[in-house]
Amino acid sequence: MEITRVKMFPSNDDDVAAYASITIDDCLAVHRLSLKISKQGDYFLFMPQIKRTNGKRVDVVAPLDNETRRMIEEKVFEAYQTFANESVKPPVRK
Repeated sequence: MEITRVKMFPSNDDDVAAYASITIDDCLAVHRLSLKISKQGDYFLFMPQIKRTNGKRVDVVAPLDNETRRMIEEKVFEAYQTFANESVKPPVRK
């Protein structure tokens, strides 16, 4: 399995740095992964979730092993760094 595409989207939510969509093997898309950054600068990736009627949140999509989770995290974190650098525009000098 290979992550063939990662798209990053800006977030207006206070606790979410960005949202991501990933494409697996150019044939399966997973949307609404949430990237959060701690105050210490650590990245955390949350899989898409739904909120049940009892208020509990559950993952809709989840990697079944640590190797797959790490692969997804590495690709998304790398894409976020590029996205964040492109989002910060240097001032125009006259």
